Amino acid sequence: MLQRALLFLVLCFAAPAFAGLFSDDDARREIQLLDGRVKALEAYLIKLDENDARLEETTKQQTRSLLDLLGQLEAMNTEIRKLRGQNEELQHGLQSAEKREKDFYVDLDTRLRRFEPTENSAQSAVATQPEAATQQNPDDPVPENRTYEAAYGLYKGGSLENAALAFQGFIKKFPESVHVPNANYLLGNAQFTMKDYKSALTTYQDLLKNFPGTPKAADVLYNLAGCQQELKLAAAAQKTLKQLIAKYPASEAAEKAKILISK
Repeated sequence: MLQRALLFLVLCFAAPAFAGLFSDDDARREIQLLDGRVKALEAYLIKLDENDARLEETTKQQTRSLLDLLGQLEAMNTEIRKLRGQNEELQHGLQSAEKREKDFYVDLDTRLRRFEPTENSAQSAVATQPEAATQQNPDDPVPENRTYEAAYGLYKGGSLENAALAFQGFIKKFPESVHVPNANYLLGNAQFTMKDYKSALTTYQDLLKNFPGTPKAADVLYNLAGCQQELKLAAAAQKTLKQLIAKYPASEAAEKAKILISK
């Protein structure tokens, strides 16, 4: 606006000077020319002002966009810090769980070592319990737990035949024990490892029939399919594997079953 005012003043002072130098007609033509130039310059300056306004608006929009972007980045950083905190908590929880599991197995190993040097006596103790033991308090879990631990010690030590006999004796003597499902599972594993596939097949089938809610159901089905394959029951094995995948799709056993089916 200041430029236009200065330009207008210059032209106003210039007009009388031209009028004094030229005739009236010439002066009018010169004034008209100058007036046209003034209008052209005014239009140019208006255009510049409009461009300046657009530039200013664009700058404001870009500034707002940058501020929005900075806000989004800050929110993302906050979320990342939150996720890192949660991750650290999960890692701490996992480490604590691993430590508890390790402590449990260390304690179990300590107790099982008492049975490892006397495998034959442990087997005999399971198969033929003294008469006095039958007269103990049936609610006392100590004999039950010790008998199971003895059988498990045989299994872990690799004495599979003795372990199988021990588990069978345990299941017969303590049919209501909470360890019975796992004892059946380990019995089936021992039989399978000894290549007694028919016995293992029966053990796994009875386990699923009597304890359908066992947490090891997916592994039992996978092992059952393995027995069927070894017994040349290919169609039955495929059916068992498909049943495993359908009932326990998220299990590790299901992933292994998919590999077997694809072969």
